[in-house]
Parts: sequence; C-alpha cells; structure tokens
Amino acid sequence: MGDGSITAEAQGEAGRTRDWPSDLYQLLKRHDVRQMSYVPDAGHARLIQLFRSDNDVTCNVLTTEEEGIAIAAGAWLGGLRSVILMQSSGVGNCINMLSLPVIARLPLLMLVTMRGEWAEFNPWQVPMGLATERSLEAVGIRTMRASTPDDLIAIVGSAATLAYGADQQIAVILSQRLLGEKKW
Repeated sequence: MGDGSITAEAQGEAGRTRDWPSDLYQLLKRHDVRQMSYVPDAGHARLIQLFRSDNDVTCNVLTTEEEGIAIAAGAWLGGLRSVILMQSSGVGNCINMLSLPVIARLPLLMLVTMRGEWAEFNPWQVPMGLATERSLEAVGIRTMRASTPDDLIAIVGSAATLAYGADQQIAVILSQRLLGEKKW
C-alpha cells in the first residue's frame, strides 16, 4: 500500500472493534463544534471526511498549522466553537502562535495525531514526536493522551468541557498505536 493509508491489521484489534472517528465526530457535534481547521493527515482522514460532509460546520484547509490557532480565536470571538486537527510535526509550527489563546485565555481544542513513536518508519518524524507534549506544556497548553478508542472518546469529552466551559487550552494527543502503523 503506497498511499500512506493505515491498514485495518495495523490498527490492531481495538481499531477494528469501534468506529472511533464517527464516535468522535458525534461527540464534537454534541459539544456544538461549528468550525474545524486541518492540515490533511491520514490519521484524521475519516474525521475530516465526516466534518466536510456536514453543512453546519465550516471546514478550513490550512496551509500551515498556526493559521488554525488564529481561526480558532476568531471563531470563539464570533461565538463559535472550533477544533483544530493536526499531526505532531505541525505542533512545532504553532509554538509562537499558541501564546494567543494562552495569554488571552481563549478556549482551544486541538486533536494531535502522533508520529515518531510506536512503529515509526520515518526518522524525520522522531525528533518532534519526542518533543510534542513537552513543547505544548512548556507554552501553557494542557495535554491529554489517548491510546485506545474508548479512552479517546472519554478524554476528548473531558477536553471539550474544559476548553469550552472553563476557557482552557487543551491538546488531545492521539497515540500512534491508536492510529496504527503506516504502510508506505
């Protein structure tokens, strides 16, 4: 498979027993998310597809991840809740821009798919994979890690409540094991 997709076998038993992207989409809809920003990513592909097919959600394709931070701030100031989907390698692009929601105490919810950890084949992904959570925490973003579909739904529910209800800045880390091994 040369398209960067993730095989069902690579997702493991948990990935085959639960359609977590659909569950996650429904959860975010219950939290009234109306804006979704993303850089295309195989780990988020199904969730992106679900949001893009929803006429009640504005979807923003980003050229670089930090644009999503500004869009999320603008959405909140305009009365809308948003979520940003990105890969761990994009976190490094956001470090300066993350000061906006932290200093202004604006709600922020990011879902970050990991690279550079479990079964990684690309050595270029490893350094940022090692630094992702520490980098986010160093600039004031709370991180919560999910490694199973059940954990993911519970953690994103908690993160959404914290972000939108308590004006917190949260990054939910989707472990590479949850996503499955990429085959190129």
